[in-house]
Amino acid sequence: MSTPQTMQLRIRHTTGYEYAEGAAASYNEARMTPLTTSGQYVLRSRLEVTPTAWSVDYRDYWGTNVTSFEVHEPHDALMVVATSTVETTAHAQEPGHVAWEALDAVQDEWCEYLVLSDWVAPTDELVAELEGLRATSATPGDFARAVCALMHERISYLPGATEVSSTAADAWAARAGVCQDLAHLVVGALRWARIPARYVSGYLHPSTDPVVGEAVAGESHAWVEWWDGEWVGHDPTNAIDPGVRHVVVARGRDYADNPPLRGIYSTEGDSDLFVSVEITRLR
Repeated sequence: MSTPQTMQLRIRHTTGYEYAEGAAASYNEARMTPLTTSGQYVLRSRLEVTPTAWSVDYRDYWGTNVTSFEVHEPHDALMVVATSTVETTAHAQEPGHVAWEALDAVQDEWCEYLVLSDWVAPTDELVAELEGLRATSATPGDFARAVCALMHERISYLPGATEVSSTAADAWAARAGVCQDLAHLVVGALRWARIPARYVSGYLHPSTDPVVGEAVAGESHAWVEWWDGEWVGHDPTNAIDPGVRHVVVARGRDYADNPPLRGIYSTEGDSDLFVSVEITRLR
């Protein structure tokens, strides 16, 4: 069956915290509202917070839709439900032809996407392999594709092998991780080669042939984009380019720039995070 050129997806992302001893107050930022881009259009979106919170919406430095909210009353749990309907469009990516020497002209413009933070920095062992790929890659685009293929082949997708705070170095040492880890590994490898690269977060419908009207369990997803005359994307976890099943929520330097929910709270006990994502193809 051929892949549809357009798709309409409804995403219901539920997350929050349960507090063993209750929380006196909490202050949070939610990055759970998809972007309208050249490849997708947000038809409607809504974000609900329980208990009722004071909130304000804004776009952050990276262009992400953010809802900042505060709960000042005591509460045993915090729940955030983001519901969005997005129309996605298939968009072919032309192979880039930017030469290595042409990257010199964009080092200042995209300097923030060249920083080798602890999240993405490659280990010495990995650098040794990257040097070989760099020597045999005629263009930055060739190198980027080779890096994506390397990570897809060498890193086993294994939930639980890493944590949300794990770095690219941790995932490389374990030779295992999840989409966040593969994205960090690719981003760090590309930046090592002075190719501007950014971390993309969002959602992916898990089925290659989604059934209209069927709600399925999904999860937040991460992939990468690099500069090749224009921004070019790839999903190294699944070895595919982003398509109609991908929905972009945020872009940044690494995971720290766009976690779905981040904040602080006042409590004397522990807290447990809960997350669920439901994705439905509407047409």
